[in-house]
Order: sequence, then C-alpha cells, then structure tokens
Amino acid sequence: MPFRLFALAYVFSASLVFAAEPQFAAVSPGKAIELPRDAGAHPAYRTEWWYATGWLDTPDHQPLGFQITFFRSATGHPATDPSAFAPTQLIIAHAALSDPKLGRLVHDQKIAREGFGLAYAKPGNTDIRLDTWRMIRASDGRYDVYADAAGFALHLTFTPTQAPLLQGDNGYSRKGPLAEQASYYYSEPQLRVTGSVTRPAADGVSRAAKPTPVTGSVWLDHEWSSTLLAHDAAGWDWLGANLSDGAALMAFKVRGVDGHAVWAHAALRAADGRVTQYGPGEVDFTPARQWRSPRTGTQYPVATVVRTGDTRWQLTPLLDDQELDSRESTGALYWEGAVTVSRNGQQAGHGYLELTGYGKQLRLDRR
Repeated sequence: MPFRLFALAYVFSASLVFAAEPQFAAVSPGKAIELPRDAGAHPAYRTEWWYATGWLDTPDHQPLGFQITFFRSATGHPATDPSAFAPTQLIIAHAALSDPKLGRLVHDQKIAREGFGLAYAKPGNTDIRLDTWRMIRASDGRYDVYADAAGFALHLTFTPTQAPLLQGDNGYSRKGPLAEQASYYYSEPQLRVTGSVTRPAADGVSRAAKPTPVTGSVWLDHEWSSTLLAHDAAGWDWLGANLSDGAALMAFKVRGVDGHAVWAHAALRAADGRVTQYGPGEVDFTPARQWRSPRTGTQYPVATVVRTGDTRWQLTPLLDDQELDSRESTGALYWEGAVTVSRNGQQAGHGYLELTGYGKQLRLDRR
C-alpha cells in the first residue's frame, strides 16, 4: 500500500487555508535510508505511514487477516506556533480484522492532532501513539502493537526474520512519470507474529471471552513523501505478499481515469536475497472476478491476476467483503483484504491486496 499517504496529503492540506503555500521536504534519488533512524518519523515531509498487514492462525487453525496502520500528516501550520493546541501534525490510525466466521471485515479508525503525550510519532525509531493504540519498535527490530478497537482488539508482536527490503532505487520509489512523483519506501516482509486477537461476535460486539492466541506472518511498510500523484491518476492496485518459500513480492499499478497504467512497478526478493525489479511495462493487474459492496455500491476486482514479467500470480480473497470506509478520518473508501497467492495453479503464499479509486476518482492533484 504505498499510496494512501498521497490521499492523506490531499485531504488535510486541501482543508486548510494558508497565507502562503507550505513548504515540505522534497524526495530525491540518492538519499540512503538508514535504520533504525529512518524507522522513526520524518516531520519535515508532508505525510508518512507505518502499515502492517498479515495472516494469522488460531489454535484451531482458523485463518484471520488483519491490518493496522498509523499515519502522520504535516498540515503546513507554522511550526513556530508555541500553542500546545497548534495543529502542526495530525496522527491517524486504522485497524481492521477479516474473520471468515463473520463473513466481512470489521474496522475502526482514530484521528487526533499531535500533542499532550496522547498522540505522537517520534523520530529516531518507530514509536507511535494515538490514545491507547501504539506501535513501538525495540532496538532489536521487534515491534509491539496494541489496538483496542471497537468490537475487536489486536495485541501483537512482530519479530524480524529477514533484512528490510528497500523499494525502488535503494528506497527511492517512483510513483509516476515525473521524478518528483516519488517517496522514500522500505518494507519488512516475513515478520513472524505472535500475540492475541479478541474477535468480534456475529453481531460485531467484542466477545467477553478471553483473547485468542495467534501466530502468523506480517508484511510491514514504512513510507514518507511530500508529493502528490500524477494529475490523471484515478486510483491504484497494490500487493504485498509473503511467499511460502521465504520470498517476498511487492507490486503496484497506478491507474488512470481510463484504466491505463500511469505507473507500475514490482520487486521480487527470492529466499536467497536476490532482488528482481520490474518496470512499468512488466507489471499489470487484470481483474478475474468482481464483487459489489452492498453498502456503497462500489465494485472491486477482488480476485485478480498480477503479472510480473513472464510470471502470473493468482490472487483469491479470504472473503469478498473487505471494504474499509475511512471517510471519517482520511476521506478514503477502499478495499483492502487478505488474499491467497497462487502460481501455476499451486498455492505460493499469502498477502494483502489494496484497491482504491473504484468508487470515484481520487483528485489528488488539486488544492
């Protein structure tokens, strides 16, 4: 999901009025990503997020999908404002759980201005808080994540099993035909997850029973930028997949209004560490089956074939109804769900697919 940051930048900068155009740090090639320093916040850039998705397994071997995302958005309000209430940074968070027993995704969202020790994204290492929701990275690279959401809860630990994957050109990731349409972007695939999930009952209310222990694998993305997408971008498709042999696959396509690819890219890291990059002409997303939301009427290609070079990956959703309505926080309506990944008819792994801009075009080029 390397693009929701652009929607956030548009939503919040467009909602504020400035005497002069705010200035944010620019993304350019050649800047080395350094960890753990760059695992922390970059407040000089317009917007940033830490995004984790994964597949979980319960003791009775029932699969669950989950997402937790923290966003930081610089509003352009003068940093020199001494007021504790100054809205210089906004913190936003989404959490979601896909449970086949429910047949649909359940989700929650929060938003607050940074301050008072209740909402922040600290530089230097990952340490993000929004009320009781938190994501903290330890010195050994382990993440502790807590989200007591409406109707469900996630209390999880992510442990690295591989080195981070720098996307694009050593972390400089193009999102369009212009060099400035880019972000700094790295992924942490194949994180091992342990912890517990409190699952909702059939009516969506959190169970009174004790939390369910879970294990599984997680894909975590961290991305920051100040630049919007191309003016003719309508939305995007994105995939992050942990493959069963230890490999990791990321692919995306930015779609124009007519469905053509404004930009596309993919990276496949083999289990031995070799990385293969795929340029715009080598990546595509082809719908295999559509699903229409009964709530919004939006139609999404929930079963999709992703092409990377000569390889085709078949994506099958854990369940069809994984639409996430975040119009109360980021203004976006999108589908983001757990999918199985197959190659040549054989299951190859698990991942998450994000589909945006299918309800209406995202006008990210205007202020």
